[in-house]
Parts: sequence; C-alpha cells; structure tokens
Amino acid sequence: MIIVQIISIGIVASLLIILIKEQKPTFALFLVILTSVVIFSFIIDYIAVVFDLIHSISKRANINDMYLDTILQIIGIAYVTEFGAHITKDAGLASIAAKIELAGKLFIIVLAVPIISAVIETIIDFLPQ
Repeated sequence: MIIVQIISIGIVASLLIILIKEQKPTFALFLVILTSVVIFSFIIDYIAVVFDLIHSISKRANINDMYLDTILQIIGIAYVTEFGAHITKDAGLASIAAKIELAGKLFIIVLAVPIISAVIETIIDFLPQ
C-alpha cells in the first residue's frame, strides 16, 4: 500500500532531520523540502484521478466547466498554499508563512468572485420584479 510507503518515508526523514538539525540546520531544511516533494510526487497521480472523476461526473450533470475548473483551482491553491506555509514554518519563519497564507486566501477570493456573482445573479432572477 502506498500509504505505508509515504508514512515510512516521513518517519525516516523525520528521524534524519532530528539527528541533523543541530549540526547542519540548512541541510535539515533541505531534507524537509525534499521529503515534502517526494511525498507530493507519490500522491499527484491520485489527485489527477480524482480530478478526472470529478470532471466526468460534472459532464454527465451538465455543469459548466468554468465553475468546476474554478472550484478545482481554489482547492489547488488551498493545498499548495498550505504546503508552502508549512515548509516555511518548518524553517522557523512563521511571519513569512502567514504572508503565504494571506496571499493564498486573497487568490481564493479573487477566483471565487465569478461564482459568487453567478449565485447572486441567480438569486436576483428568482426575486419578483
């Protein structure tokens, strides 16, 4: 099972990072980033399968691709932002991590504007004139 491999990589990397962190903090950070990228590479194929499944279901339901693509972009931004913020926090730079999180939230709001507009327009159409 792939999850066992991911957990094993995480545990081994954590032990190495703990051992190396005091003597070589820069190398320890490099190991954190490398481990994160390796784990992410394990799961990227599964994410693609989920996105393909969501796209096929939306096509059968006649959902506008613009809305679905926007929602998937928002989800992607949320995960990538969290990933970057956690790595930055691991480096001991919490203030930069907070700025990364703020930027991610702002991009999510920007992407959500067309969906919010469509919802408001739909509500207005239902109201009696």
